[in-house]
Amino acid sequence: MRTDFITLDVTETDGRVHVQLNRPDVRNAIDQTMVDELHEVCAELEAAPRVLIISGANGVFASGADIAQLRERRRDDALQGINSSIFVRIAKLPMPVIAALDGYALGGGAELAYAADFRIASTTLKIGNPETGLGILAAAGATWRLKELVGEPLAKEILLAGRILTADEALAARLVTEVHDADGLLDAANALADRIARQDPLAVRITKSVFHMPADAHPVIDTLAQGMLFESEAKFDRMQAFLDRKKK
Repeated sequence: MRTDFITLDVTETDGRVHVQLNRPDVRNAIDQTMVDELHEVCAELEAAPRVLIISGANGVFASGADIAQLRERRRDDALQGINSSIFVRIAKLPMPVIAALDGYALGGGAELAYAADFRIASTTLKIGNPETGLGILAAAGATWRLKELVGEPLAKEILLAGRILTADEALAARLVTEVHDADGLLDAANALADRIARQDPLAVRITKSVFHMPADAHPVIDTLAQGMLFESEAKFDRMQAFLDRKKK
């Protein structure tokens, strides 16, 4: 993966990729260049699946879509689904995605976080969707993902009344699963990635795919997926190792 991105700082290690949103002069607002570069990252991770950690530079995850660009967009731009398409692609990545949320995660920044499989927060987190205050709606996933994540009453308060959640409120709503001091946020994200790395990668990939299948696809899809895993070498090796440990 190339490293000369304009809006992203990308670090690769064994089994994971860390992408830091890096437009600090506009609080990491998501513009067209960032969207294009995130598509490049996704293409790499689709070809060579690894855990993805997304964070933001300078104590901010992402303050939203770039308002200067957003103000000039018209109907045809909206119909392209510029932000929604990249967030859907991120959500569908083969391996889990961890959003490490520091400071503001608003508007499109919040919707990027909703597309992740895991959200962990620093104590400074402020997350929500103020789009209706700007005369638009949260059209890049919040209107349907947020209801699934926190339930309809709270989702409506965020989307229709502009409520912004603190880290503790997001934790209570289970929108995030962990809260850490800002200095320890990336360590916590990597610790979670380490836990994922201890699982069988193929089992993780298939479980993620099955998890997101529509309800009427179950249990048939579960049975077919299990049939694939029952033939994998990792299944035999890991189960034998378990049995060997039991004998000791």
